[in-house]
Amino acid sequence: MRKALRWLLALAVLIGTVSTAGAATAAQPEAISGTKSSTSGTSTASSDIKDQLLAIPGMSLIQEKPYTGYRYFVLNYTQPIDHRRPSKGTFQQRITVLHKDVSRPTVFFTSGYFVNTNPSRSEPTRIVDGNQVSLEYRFFTPSRPDPADWSKLDIWQAASDQHRVFSALKKIYTKKWLSTGGSKGGMTATYYERFYPRDMDGVVAYVAPNDVVNKEDSAYDRFFAKVGTKECRDRLNAVQREALVRRKPLEKKYAEVAAAEGFTFDTIGSLDRAYEAVVLDYVWGFWQYSLLADCESIPADAKNATDDDIWTSIDTISGFSFYTDQGLEPYTPYYYQAGTQLGAPTIKFPHIEKKYVRYGYQPPRNFVPRDISMKFQPRAMRDVDNWVQHRAQHMLFVYGQNDPWGAERFRLGKGAKDSYVFTAPGLNHGANVAGLVPEQKTLATARILEWAGVASTAVQSNPSVAKPLATYDARLDKRNLEREPTLRP
Repeated sequence: MRKALRWLLALAVLIGTVSTAGAATAAQPEAISGTKSSTSGTSTASSDIKDQLLAIPGMSLIQEKPYTGYRYFVLNYTQPIDHRRPSKGTFQQRITVLHKDVSRPTVFFTSGYFVNTNPSRSEPTRIVDGNQVSLEYRFFTPSRPDPADWSKLDIWQAASDQHRVFSALKKIYTKKWLSTGGSKGGMTATYYERFYPRDMDGVVAYVAPNDVVNKEDSAYDRFFAKVGTKECRDRLNAVQREALVRRKPLEKKYAEVAAAEGFTFDTIGSLDRAYEAVVLDYVWGFWQYSLLADCESIPADAKNATDDDIWTSIDTISGFSFYTDQGLEPYTPYYYQAGTQLGAPTIKFPHIEKKYVRYGYQPPRNFVPRDISMKFQPRAMRDVDNWVQHRAQHMLFVYGQNDPWGAERFRLGKGAKDSYVFTAPGLNHGANVAGLVPEQKTLATARILEWAGVASTAVQSNPSVAKPLATYDARLDKRNLEREPTLRP
């Protein structure tokens, strides 16, 4: 169980706002009064990259970590709590900079959650052999205002955070910029492009869900009816059903584990609610994080499996720590956004009799403390979807064939230009450009190089020869698909 909770607290390093832009213009980096650069007397004329970074008003150093071929900095940047009213207070937002050379393009990476403070490189960064700036999403600790005004956690405010960081760093990194991210990070990159379309030269969004109409989720039901093979679906469905049939003895075990680990259930309401939430996430969680070949690890005869076999399979894939107070608390900002703007999926369970399902997929409201008020804004995702369909330029969306989150995805309309939606066969929530079929892989790589301004003459005339410019680095490029709450992108 402690391992499962550590999974929850680990950052998933994947792959690697109807307002006006004018409203954010007032919130340029120089607009925050009272902020001072932590330069210790250095000048922006300094050739040392650390001095240049710390000469930016509001930028301060947390730590520099050595890495061969790069300079790597963990920094704080002073941001307004409200970009529409920047005089109403500030907070410190963590960013990291993987610096290669100011003559190279820069990739702006967002996970949509916490920032990884160890050196890492997203796939586009390796493709263009560039610098990488990574940003922690507002309200994920420690990048949270104190006190926290949750009404200031929305996709426009977060996009404006990125805009200010870009505006400050563009003076140092003057070459082309791309934005990227996986899952909620891909959503974040897309929202940033919608509100500040002039900032980036290209967008690479991986496995980004697009829940346009929150109450219409039949696409997920159709996905689960045909994903993988019938044999695998039957195995998973049988284990999930059996866990509900055996609710009484397995909940007894859950209570014992909770007591031993100090788990509580105040936010979701009860151990019973948490138990069902974990079980109902099981099938989704398998396809989000596993491959078809992993189905061999699923009990083949659920009815005759032991209680321990059923428990272990559910715990391994869903994790019984996830819906505890301790598991939910770090992700309160996500569930708040899911219940106010992003939307959340609801699916049916035709293989389970109704008498065994007491709550069904619970809404995000159940995962956020009740003292935080929430009201859903149905226009937010419709606005973004409409913008992408009709105005997307230089945008690439990559999905995994067997990833449930891809059931509701971004699609392009006639107004989109030089933009693409590709699907990696057989892959899950970790799908990337490298996993595409050869023709799409080279085309995507060529477009990324072109958008970044580093495509060779050979690539421009023949995209099929395109390949990443940087050599693979096992430490920098390791893709960590840490298992996290499954109904969370």
